[in-house]
Amino acid sequence: MKFDIAVLPGDGVGPEVVAEAVKVLKTVGRRFGHEFNLRHDLVGGAAIDRFGVALTAETLKMCRECHAVLLGAVGGPKWDDPLARVRPEDGLLALRKELGLFANLRPIKVFPMLVDSTNLKPQVINGVDLVVVRELTGGLYFGKPKKQWRNSRGRHAVDSLVYSEKEVERIVRVGFEIARGRRRKLTSVDKANVLESSRLWRQIAGELSADYPDVELEHMLVDACEADTASG
Repeated sequence: MKFDIAVLPGDGVGPEVVAEAVKVLKTVGRRFGHEFNLRHDLVGGAAIDRFGVALTAETLKMCRECHAVLLGAVGGPKWDDPLARVRPEDGLLALRKELGLFANLRPIKVFPMLVDSTNLKPQVINGVDLVVVRELTGGLYFGKPKKQWRNSRGRHAVDSLVYSEKEVERIVRVGFEIARGRRRKLTSVDKANVLESSRLWRQIAGELSADYPDVELEHMLVDACEADTASG
């Protein structure tokens, strides 16, 4: 089979990591008889330096035409100016939004030979095998208003945390479907003791659980989730 792959190395260690990923991709192609047509372009700080924007319309069009996008890290000290009009991360966020990439899947698996290679206790991490599902196109990153302003009382800034029912439902369903194919347990992490958006999230997750009677749903405040992680 033939596949068009957009390759966006990004900044910093991005090009180094993506170069190794391309080697893996080519090996997969040879082994399983696939042909990958790699289309390279710039994103993030590299695109700012060349074009003045973090993601050009031409690059976005190329990504839409491809079967997949291989993306490296973006950003770095060179572009880390809080007063900058354009930031490398603008390219990353635009890709997420324009391509509808609302679900970020982060598998976490501990291999036995690496148990002693971290600063966490082996008895805590041994056998860990889970998937973190993160929502990517709603919430603080994309909510409006998002701005800074100045008045007689000084400088101010606001970021809006906004979620629609549709946005919450689709990401929670991804979590349920993944859980159904694994150990049939889903933990929904929120801040429902303080945030209205998290209360909506918790309500919708609870309602959707009726569609997945074979999956155990638990709710956890982000504080407790972080504390459990830190205690390791």
